[in-house]
Amino acid sequence: MIDLNDNTDQLKVFLVVVDNTAEMRLALRYASLRAKKTGGRVGLLRVVRKADFQHWAAIGNLMREEAREQAEQLLQEHAATVLELTDGEVPILYIKEGDAKSALLNLIDEDGQICLLILAASTNRRGPGPLITHLTKKVIGQLRIPITIVPGGLTNEEIDKLV
Repeated sequence: MIDLNDNTDQLKVFLVVVDNTAEMRLALRYASLRAKKTGGRVGLLRVVRKADFQHWAAIGNLMREEAREQAEQLLQEHAATVLELTDGEVPILYIKEGDAKSALLNLIDEDGQICLLILAASTNRRGPGPLITHLTKKVIGQLRIPITIVPGGLTNEEIDKLV
């Protein structure tokens, strides 16, 4: 069992998948406050799709560069929130290319410092979101870390009380 309050030399990284959903900000807030309270760090993962222009390599490379620049900009915007909520603790930024589900699972397997995945559930009628659905239905038993799912309908004040 992972003790998230253990203050050993092992860095504790609370991973948040950065996307364009409103509920992601709730996961980011929860992760930041949890990291601050336990002496951990927030990790921000942005996955960009692979450019699929095999025939025109130059166009594919340009699209890849643009996607990476957009990912870096988005991560920097959310890193500012982490800095504010953690009193200056710089988050770890990850940019991966490919399918979000595979990239996430590969990162968790590769980085032994990631100790918790924090996601926020969508409040729409279609369910909690494709990533949460995939993780909880197909691979949860194979993960080496726990997942915290923050309800998407919480307010910032309610999250503050939880941590």
